Amino acid sequence: MSQTTPEFVPNAGGSIVSTNVLQGVAPIRWAFREPQANPVDNGWRFLSAIDGDEYLNSPGNMQVADFNRVVEIEPAVLPLLHLPVGSDIEIARDADGRITLIDPSTGRPINL
Repeated sequence: MSQTTPEFVPNAGGSIVSTNVLQGVAPIRWAFREPQANPVDNGWRFLSAIDGDEYLNSPGNMQVADFNRVVEIEPAVLPLLHLPVGSDIEIARDADGRITLIDPSTGRPINL
C-alpha cells in the first residue's frame, strides 16, 4: 500500500527541494522564490542548514517535489506559497522547536 501526500493546496505546483530535506536528514532552513522554470514550477526552493556549496552544485542533491509534500514535511511553509518572486525566508527553530520565519535581510521576524 502506498502513501499519498495530503493536498493542502490544490494545484500548488512543484518546488526544488534539497534531498537532505526530503529524506529527513535535516529540516528546512532556507526558502526562497525564483521565477518559474516552467508552468508547473511554483518557483520555491527549499534548503537545509547543512546544504553547502559543494552539495548544492551537485544536481542529484536537489529534487522536484510537490509543494504539498514540502508542507507535509514542514507545515510552517504553507503561508509562503503566494509570496512574490524574490522572497527570501529563514526558518529558525528555538531549543523548544518553535519556528520563527525571519527576513534574512533585516534579521526580523516575518508575520504572515
